[in-house]
Amino acid sequence: MHIKIIAIGKMREAYLKDGVLVFLTRLAPRHRISVTEIPEMRVPGRCSDRELEKIRQDEGSRLLDATGSGCVVVALDPGGEQMTSEGLASLMAQWELEGQGSISFLIGGSTGLPPLVRTRADLVLSLSPMTFPHQLVRLILIEQIYRADCINRGIPYHK
Repeated sequence: MHIKIIAIGKMREAYLKDGVLVFLTRLAPRHRISVTEIPEMRVPGRCSDRELEKIRQDEGSRLLDATGSGCVVVALDPGGEQMTSEGLASLMAQWELEGQGSISFLIGGSTGLPPLVRTRADLVLSLSPMTFPHQLVRLILIEQIYRADCINRGIPYHK
């Protein structure tokens, strides 16, 4: 299965890049996995609601364009469904059994995701009711993808 993580903005912190690389390396033998960074749009200091919505729409459109066709789309959003690691593992196993070739996980920018992305998504997922920096979300997400893979393969992983 091809697992795509598509995110607005670049990872800047070396320790977070290193953490993501650990899980990319662990997942590589079983899955084709890619991380796509879409340039973040500049948000002016004094920005109207209309300008913010335009930025959100433009970033959302670019996220959806990067998913390609025929894949499961999972949008990360604080207002999305919360689930356990076992729940995510079960969903990923189900998608694989259904013959889904790829899953795209979408991470929005600082302005959030527009309704267009949430509507297109097959699942709107919340990692936590807490707010995390976008760079940290990538590390948490890829760790949970790895954990789901371990659960599905029956491989022990720390609790």
